[in-house]
Amino acid sequence: MKKPIFVIEHLEQKIWKWCFFEYKNISKIVGKENVWFTNLKRGTGILRKYGKVIRKSVREFDLEKVCVLDPEAKKTLTPKEANKFDYFVFGGILGDYPSRKRTKKELTKFIKNARARSIGKEQLATDNAVYVVNEIVKGKKIGDLKFKNGVEIRINKIESTILPYKYALVKGKPLVSRDLVRYFKK
Repeated sequence: MKKPIFVIEHLEQKIWKWCFFEYKNISKIVGKENVWFTNLKRGTGILRKYGKVIRKSVREFDLEKVCVLDPEAKKTLTPKEANKFDYFVFGGILGDYPSRKRTKKELTKFIKNARARSIGKEQLATDNAVYVVNEIVKGKKIGDLKFKNGVEIRINKIESTILPYKYALVKGKPLVSRDLVRYFKK
């Protein structure tokens, strides 16, 4: 079975550190040969060792069998349907809490021939969304996966940071990049 391409459409002004750590984690999750980082105007060199870097937006491509992961989509991605897609498109978007529904505004309506599918209404970090879709491609149903809403990262004895998004549990622990945790602790 051919593994699909996971397309991360970068929709920020620059590659923020948190973004880089998530993108690096995506490469670990699905393999650099299965990741495209698109819509990158600058800072492309830093991502080359983690996947294919493309300056153009995925909106300009003419791809077949494309699924845009959009929390606002009416249908949920299933394992049976997931295997019909060659490309999964994710918005690399700084998540607002609550969501401003940017995926639909900036991606879904522009990619012709694409199907929009959801993996839940809650916001996931981009690396978590890729992890979940990869698990669905491997045959798991969304209901088979476990999640935690909100993750607290202890900085020291007094301070902590709360990440308000939904995180997949892997071996009982939230999927959060170690690099990101170290970054917050600094």
